[in-house]
Amino acid sequence: MSTDIVAEVRAEVAAIPAGSVASYGAIAERIGTSPRQVGRAMSLLDEGVPWWRVVHADGTPATCHQGQAPRLLADEGIPMRGTRVDMRRARHRREGPVPPSS
Repeated sequence: MSTDIVAEVRAEVAAIPAGSVASYGAIAERIGTSPRQVGRAMSLLDEGVPWWRVVHADGTPATCHQGQAPRLLADEGIPMRGTRVDMRRARHRREGPVPPSS
């Protein structure tokens, strides 16, 4: 995995404010890769990155980290619909230029 992709994913995830989420696909589209590659890059990030703010397109939280994502999302007041994030209300719409793809 390219260290550039990991760095780009780290920057995108770090830019998601508390109370918002982004999908793997939205991050992938923004940096010019696949959602699967975003997931792989996410597994290489350090604990200081708010990984729980990245969810599946249908709002399903990540299952890694012993299933802590739903609790962390709730702690931030992220709106849920049952066990999924209410993507219509919680989706982060990143502003600014799209980084150049490699």
